[in-house]
Amino acid sequence: MIAAKVLAQFLCICAISSIAFSCSVDVVMVSGRIDHPPAKGLVRVQLVYPKQKLGESGDVTVDGESFRIQIPFLTQSRAPGLLGIREKCDRKPEIVVTLIEADQEYDRVSLDLAKDFKMADPSAYAPRSKILLHGPPSMSPIR
Repeated sequence: MIAAKVLAQFLCICAISSIAFSCSVDVVMVSGRIDHPPAKGLVRVQLVYPKQKLGESGDVTVDGESFRIQIPFLTQSRAPGLLGIREKCDRKPEIVVTLIEADQEYDRVSLDLAKDFKMADPSAYAPRSKILLHGPPSMSPIR
């Protein structure tokens, strides 16, 4: 009876360990340029999964005409079965990059991880080309 309890506890610990450590945590590195950056602007990056399920997100305050932000995400796409056998680690989100200031949205770009990003290293994705966001048009003096 004690041996059965010990075996059950061991299997439970193994299952929990396989859930927690089987899939990797990758990083989406989002960088780009802002044309006419707003004075108190913010670049928000939101990861979106199938069925419009919102995932990880992050913001960076606009400081000049360029931005860079990194968002880590779990690659696990399917819940693991017993001992993690049915687990899949191929989750690839859509990346939505938004330029905002207060309640005003100036620009939004949606990117596909598989098409618009490349592997920068074994666990990090970088955009294939710089992202360009457009802020408010600059006001030129009336002559």
